[in-house]
Amino acid sequence: MDSFKILKHEIDELPSKFAERLGIQYSKIGKRDLKKLNGQFFTPIEISTMMGTLSNYVKNSISILDPGCGMSILSCSLIEHLILKRNAKSIELIVYETDNEIYKYLECSLTYLANWLKSNNIDFSYNIILKDFVLENSHVLEDKSTLFNEGIKLFDIIISNPPYFKLPKEDIRTIATKSIVNGHPNIYAMFMAISSRLLKKEGELIFITPRSFASGSYFKLFREKFFNKIEIEKVHVFVSRDRTFKRDKVLQETIIIKGIRKETINQSARVRITSSNNYKDINFEEQKNFKHNEIIDINSKEKILHLPSNDNEENILNMFKKWNGNLKKYDINISTGPVVAFRNKKWIIEESINQLETYVPLFWLHNVKQMALEWPIFKKDKGQFINKTDESLKTLLPNKNYILLRRFSTKDDKQRLIAAPYFCNITESEYIGVENKVNYIYRKYGHLDRNEIVGLCALLNSKLFDTYFRIFNGNVNVSASELREMPFPPYSIIKDIGDRIILSNDYSTEHLNKLIKELLI
Repeated sequence: MDSFKILKHEIDELPSKFAERLGIQYSKIGKRDLKKLNGQFFTPIEISTMMGTLSNYVKNSISILDPGCGMSILSCSLIEHLILKRNAKSIELIVYETDNEIYKYLECSLTYLANWLKSNNIDFSYNIILKDFVLENSHVLEDKSTLFNEGIKLFDIIISNPPYFKLPKEDIRTIATKSIVNGHPNIYAMFMAISSRLLKKEGELIFITPRSFASGSYFKLFREKFFNKIEIEKVHVFVSRDRTFKRDKVLQETIIIKGIRKETINQSARVRITSSNNYKDINFEEQKNFKHNEIIDINSKEKILHLPSNDNEENILNMFKKWNGNLKKYDINISTGPVVAFRNKKWIIEESINQLETYVPLFWLHNVKQMALEWPIFKKDKGQFINKTDESLKTLLPNKNYILLRRFSTKDDKQRLIAAPYFCNITESEYIGVENKVNYIYRKYGHLDRNEIVGLCALLNSKLFDTYFRIFNGNVNVSASELREMPFPPYSIIKDIGDRIILSNDYSTEHLNKLIKELLI
């Protein structure tokens, strides 16, 4: 990048502040498409300062790794804290960066950091590694690897704002980290998993990432590896989706997580959860304290991380924990719609011309509304019927009672969970089609009764369940595995809710929220 200009530092300027000014300069002239391709979002100084102060290390000599350093603002903020508050005397810093365009800026930042530390009589060395962090270190994820005895360099502190983007299954990094990958992985989880293995015993991990790893099948293998090594000490939740990295126009639910490398996780260890709307009010955070096993059960199948950030969410979490029912216990299944549109395109049509023996209804995400299935709704490339052939029959479902639940929510949806009842008498067809972006809830052997469907549907669409879901789900996906694990109230109450709604003939969200509040809260 030929527009690079060396910035002059200001008098008594902290290295973190200088790094931030370098980042602002690069952001103004950097190619946005390239930054997006690299998943590159620079950390605001308010966040880097807060992350740096999370370290409690008190050793005189400290080794630090920043696996995705950018302008090194996180390393600068951390090191400032370590020498000004923790009295560290010797610092070794290793950083990784793959963007050659940013190298001049990074070198400028670290040179200033080195000179600043020298003026403070601190012994300091750094090394910039211009290689892919994941490919260089993925071998540490192998279970047979005994890192403490193999001569692999381990660190006291690892701090990072890793890149965020999904990788295809055939990507070399996906293949290299197959032990933590399920489906289409996000590269930030690879950074977290590898870093958890590169820490010394009692070493600190401090990351800012999306919170999507907290639940869902895509991150299940990651959670098994990560939470068996890292004991959570602090989590900060950013409530706003669009203000954490506002300068880079990022729409993402983000958290800061600090954990300690442990051989055995202490389930009674205290975890501090704080929250703020965005980085501007980070110093006016709300605070809650929990035992480790209150927010994540590492002995559970899914190891879902719950992050209640206020009194209301804590009360709701405690309520759900008291329920021991779930879909499996109630002999109810949940699956993903089997009709994959691009694979079945030749059978999908707009209208059936009343030939229900040949063409059957097809339900898409846009057909599913709260407490109502609206069909047909004609949209381009969203045909409302599918041709029943010997070949397509394997993707169709027998026509019986279901609950249809959106697998994805949009930024305009007020709720994450949007469910609609489907009753088999709305069509005379023997089969129906459910598109792949819709989950369907059913009883494998037999029918769900009408009051069961309406009661379950009401709960899923309620403010109560939406709040609980947001405590552990930080993305727009609603996976079947999450619903299988979700606690439900006693089944008699579910049917009672259904009966009352049917009797009143009032399916509005206002009515169901009022009813659920009366019966459950």
